[in-house]
Amino acid sequence: MIVLAVAAMLCCSAACVKAAETAAVFTIPVIVVKYFPTNDGMIDIKVTGDWGASLEETRAKTDRATTEAVHILQEGSRYHAYRNPKAPASVQYTILKTFEFLEPLPTVTHRHAGPPMTDYHRIMQQLNLREWVEHRGVKEVWIWGYQGGKVGLWESNMAGPYGDVSNSSKDPKDLPVFNRTYTVYHYNYQRGTSEAIEDHIHQFEALFNFVDGRERTPHDQWNQLFFWGKFVGSDFSHKIVRPGCGWAHYPPNAEKDYDWANPRYVATDIADWKPDGTGVKQKINCSTWGGTGLGWFVYWMQSLPGKDNGLVYQGRPLTNWWLFVGDFDGAMKNKTGLLAPAQPAH
Repeated sequence: MIVLAVAAMLCCSAACVKAAETAAVFTIPVIVVKYFPTNDGMIDIKVTGDWGASLEETRAKTDRATTEAVHILQEGSRYHAYRNPKAPASVQYTILKTFEFLEPLPTVTHRHAGPPMTDYHRIMQQLNLREWVEHRGVKEVWIWGYQGGKVGLWESNMAGPYGDVSNSSKDPKDLPVFNRTYTVYHYNYQRGTSEAIEDHIHQFEALFNFVDGRERTPHDQWNQLFFWGKFVGSDFSHKIVRPGCGWAHYPPNAEKDYDWANPRYVATDIADWKPDGTGVKQKINCSTWGGTGLGWFVYWMQSLPGKDNGLVYQGRPLTNWWLFVGDFDGAMKNKTGLLAPAQPAH
């Protein structure tokens, strides 16, 4: 059961972590930064809008969720681990440095209605991020902050030589641009690990859709796209029109957004997905992933074509899709797609 697997991940032993590190294909160095506006040892709810716990409790919660996120993302990168316990991880996340600021998130006013936006330029300046990205290899920044109607934020945001591919407005000026790509994830400590992982899932979807050319494809042809049509099983509606592998909000049996606990059974090939549609279909429902959002996210990630996936479509092997998460610049430089070049005839 995936729900038991998730519980095991949250109690992952040192041996488990070491095994994931040894097997990983891509290393992702991370900086964590936390903003805790305090007032007499408590988080100032007047600033956060919805969180007023003690600094000690908030610090412990974000530390725990950060550790859990590392384990879950690494575990999620193990192709078909739900049926192959020896499946290797494709990514290893390494926390290089944690910064903590006992002050509000820096913000900047904008022309739109609503609260001020997080000032990501000021944050990156506080971190001296150019040094970390260009000379120490940092690829991701994980921000723990708040929202509560007080600030605007992007769940994920990107900057680099190949542009902004992310779950944001894709404003090329809202982050400083360096000579290497980095991605910023902005979490809300009023929520938890599941919502943090969802931020990553949406970023993965943005990456795969970008590589697959969805932005250049007419809406009425989205159901024919390799990732969004063949893998996800969706179209412009974002609903599941062919029970395939689904996406963050929609498992194969979903009937609405966030339908992770739907007991309805559908026949889907998610556990044996093949791009030509010949994978074995089986009836599944929410019990397959434990009926939770976090369980679904792990199951979905482990269904992505990963290391040694062995999949071929029309003579072309599928690449390890974690490449776009772990080495976006390398993928762009080499013009790597979801499909590798055709295999030579023998």
